[in-house]
Amino acid sequence: MRAVVILKRLVPRLLLGSCLSVLAACALYPERGAVGPQPGQPGKDVEWLPTPEPLVSEMLDLARVTPNDYVIDLGSGDGRIVIAAAKRGARGLGIELDPGLVQLSMRNAAREGVGDRAAFLQDDIFRADFSEGTVITLFLLTDVNLRLRPRLLALRPGTRIVSLVFTMGEWSPDETATTGCGSFCTAYLWIVPADVAGTWRLSQGDLALDQRYQRISGTLSSGGKVISIANGRLHGDRIAFTAGDAEYAGRVAGDAIAGSFRSGSTTGRWTATRVTHRR
Repeated sequence: MRAVVILKRLVPRLLLGSCLSVLAACALYPERGAVGPQPGQPGKDVEWLPTPEPLVSEMLDLARVTPNDYVIDLGSGDGRIVIAAAKRGARGLGIELDPGLVQLSMRNAAREGVGDRAAFLQDDIFRADFSEGTVITLFLLTDVNLRLRPRLLALRPGTRIVSLVFTMGEWSPDETATTGCGSFCTAYLWIVPADVAGTWRLSQGDLALDQRYQRISGTLSSGGKVISIANGRLHGDRIAFTAGDAEYAGRVAGDAIAGSFRSGSTTGRWTATRVTHRR
């Protein structure tokens, strides 16, 4: 499926040193006859290892892919994740540096009858535009994920990111799924959180928020009292926290939040406008 796994730590340095020339001279893989792509062959950032088919389904299930989604696979290899997403009715795009794998993916998609919903682009994942995806899939090393992390966090709030095996460092996943497949069995899901760091003006006071990925902390200043918030959490553009005995929930739209609160038997609506940003 994809250009993945086991990079510099597991590949001899001489092989890594020659990988760019190998890619430059890479022959296109024919449909029949000559030997096609081989698991473990070198790539620019990782070796190519195909995702086991059961884990393709696991990743798409974890992302809850529907026909309304646009799935973009970074390092798409032979196209299997994009093709599997297209079979679920979604649109898919694979971004792959190896031109032979791109052409192989196109043939595979046509053979599976999803060529109209599965497209493939020969490009470097660090240069390509994947901002339109609603689901981003990865089977890359952690250090490669970390290089991509700033761009992933800049995607639209609510974008789902699924990585097989490798994590995002201190950005903890929102969900994890493990199958009993023997190896490469854990998939991680992240929901891109909205940016809420800063000071927000409410009718009853000021809400000062600090943000660490999907977790938030801060204070609510109201009526001369300063209350620390607890249980602060973001799920895409949805925000929730408690302040004293009041529970707040809402949706973030840029510099505005609107939602509802509950305090004992009292319920109501609340809105907030950001007055200062904080990094």
